[in-house]
Amino acid sequence: MRTRHDPPPAILRLHDPERSFLAFTIPEIAEVIDTHCHLTFDDYAGRVDDVLTRARQAGLRGVITVSVTADNAKRSLALARAHDHLWCTAGVHPLYADEPRDWDALRSVAQHHKCVAWGELGLDNHYDHPPRNLQDKVLAEQLAMIQAAADDGLKLPIVVHCRQASDDLLAVFRSAPFDPDRYVFHCFTAGPDVARKVLDFGAWISFTGVVTFKNAPEVAHAAKLVPLDRIMVETDAPFLTPEPVRKIRPNEPQYVVHVARFLAELRGADPLEFEAALDANAERFFHISLDDPCPDT
Repeated sequence: MRTRHDPPPAILRLHDPERSFLAFTIPEIAEVIDTHCHLTFDDYAGRVDDVLTRARQAGLRGVITVSVTADNAKRSLALARAHDHLWCTAGVHPLYADEPRDWDALRSVAQHHKCVAWGELGLDNHYDHPPRNLQDKVLAEQLAMIQAAADDGLKLPIVVHCRQASDDLLAVFRSAPFDPDRYVFHCFTAGPDVARKVLDFGAWISFTGVVTFKNAPEVAHAAKLVPLDRIMVETDAPFLTPEPVRKIRPNEPQYVVHVARFLAELRGADPLEFEAALDANAERFFHISLDDPCPDT
């Protein structure tokens, strides 16, 4: 898999026998959902059961594993079907735009009740490969496929990857036929100005461990602006482990509780009330029930 984030120079492997996750304090926050991670990545090969067990022990009520290619979407669905309280998405990540595309396969995955969103899709101007013209082509094809599916009655929310491309993407989405509140800008890493543009458009914003980083104060400033009914949290695991466990690699869904606690304190909110709002938001956006294990039936 192509790596999208460079790890810090000093890391701790989470599967090291000397470093149990219990060695780190999990915030006393009731329950929450990790709305975005990548459990099919090689980082978790042979360890998904353990990862999900640790997530449950940390208080997570659910996890959404997000796809990046058509083949990856099929594997994400298989994983979601094998576990309660685990859902998936179907989409092509812009940094995988040069890999084989199979829109029929993606649509087939999206038709399953364990698939709760399209994506992640979008644009990435941070890297020069795949070239931007190819990213644009894949995004246009993907939105056309989503529109065709919607015309046939399959309407799902859309998980957006946006890196240094907010103006470009918002222009595309304004010309698309979808309601703005169907989009969530995941892994938000920009400042207040971009946040205002996304919110004015009508989309949602989701925060990762980046919001906890001391070298990303602009993200924290943006997080204060997001209305309570349009904010979500995620890990984007295996990337972006939050403080205070930032040196651990790979990141895991269990650590989303640190993102939730940080945001609650940042916004001056009661942690339990804030967590309840996060859960309600995720349920409303993804059309899921966290009280329902959603078995594969």
